[in-house]
This record gives sequence, C-alpha cells and structure tokens, in this order.
Amino acid sequence: MFEPRLEETVLRTVLCSVAAGTGECYVPAAVSGRHIHLSKEELEKLFGPGHELTPMKGLSQPGQFACKETLTVKGAKGAIENVRVLGPLRERIQVELSMTDCFNIGIAPHIRQSGDISGTGGAELAGPRGRLLVEEGVIVAARHLHLSKAQAEVYGLSDGDVVRLEKKGERPTSFGGFAVRVADGYDMEAHIDIDEANAAAVRGGDLLRVYREDGR
Repeated sequence: MFEPRLEETVLRTVLCSVAAGTGECYVPAAVSGRHIHLSKEELEKLFGPGHELTPMKGLSQPGQFACKETLTVKGAKGAIENVRVLGPLRERIQVELSMTDCFNIGIAPHIRQSGDISGTGGAELAGPRGRLLVEEGVIVAARHLHLSKAQAEVYGLSDGDVVRLEKKGERPTSFGGFAVRVADGYDMEAHIDIDEANAAAVRGGDLLRVYREDGR
C-alpha cells in the first residue's frame, strides 16, 4: 500500500554495513505518540456498519499506516480528542497513551509490550457514530526495538533479547530495558515513548548506539 521512503531504506542498509564492518551498532529512533488499534467489530461500533479504515500515510513498519479516523479517549478526570487510529485492523483493541496522558485524564498507567493487555486500564472511546467502553487495553508502550531477521543476524541479536540504547549530544541518556522484537515483517527502529523522548531531547530519526545488557 505504502512503499518505504528511499532514504530510510538506504540508512538501514548503511547501518547494517557499519555493524558488520566495525561491530558498532546504531538504530534510528521513532518517537511514539498516542494512538489506537481497533478490531473490525469496534471500528463499526464507533464509525458505523460497514465502515473501513481510510489510510492516510504509511508508517515505518511495513504494512502499518496512520488513518484519517480519530477518536476521543475519556478517563475519570478528562478526555483527549483526535487520537489517531492506526491500521491495519487487529483482533483486540489497544489504546497507547503516554504516562502524562494517563495522569491527565485519570487512567492508571500500565507499561506493557504491545499485545500484553491483560489487567490493564480501561477508558471510554467516542466516535462519530457511537461510544464504546473499553474494560482493558489502555497501555503505556514499553521500550522496544524492531529488527528484521536479517538485521538481527547482523547485529547478533535474537527475539526476546534485552538491550541498552545510548543517545549522545544534547542531554546524553542511556535507555535500558529495550526488548528486541524480531520478525520478517519488521524493519530496524527503536520505539520510544514521547515522554521519554522529550525528556532526553530525542527526535525521530536520531541514531542510538546499541549495547547488550550484558555489556557487549
């Protein structure tokens, strides 16, 4: 649907060449803002029967895209309007907010990896054609690093590994506890929450140095 941008493809190719040649591993950062994943059933409850997602622009991970659809997320203390829906559709709803978002609207924050929503907070979603009370599925996304299988091989990493990423320049920062997620459907990118990114002055596309948690 959307082709990856040439400059992003070239950058990842260069980073793999550097890693293979020098052993120094860098990955581009992506700053994750608030967004929502929906199932087909939930999409129709909020936007009307037969409604389909309207792709707006492609995201860096293959096959994923931002949609024109937005929703209002309501908590016990307030609401956030115009929260973007991402595609494609999933089997279960997932609302990803920042810690600041959760505090502002009165939702207990649960830091989780994507898909791990059992026992997490809930919220009310309001769309143009309906409302939906979500019992669980509101998370603050845990730090994670996407790699394809080929990229992971070059970097000497496997799915489930945990790495530390370091940012230099203004506000140099070390981010521990990055879960490595490897699959053929992924592309090299470190996803960091917008609160953490702002605190460390990290911008999308910044290069972060990869270190294994065991020091290698």
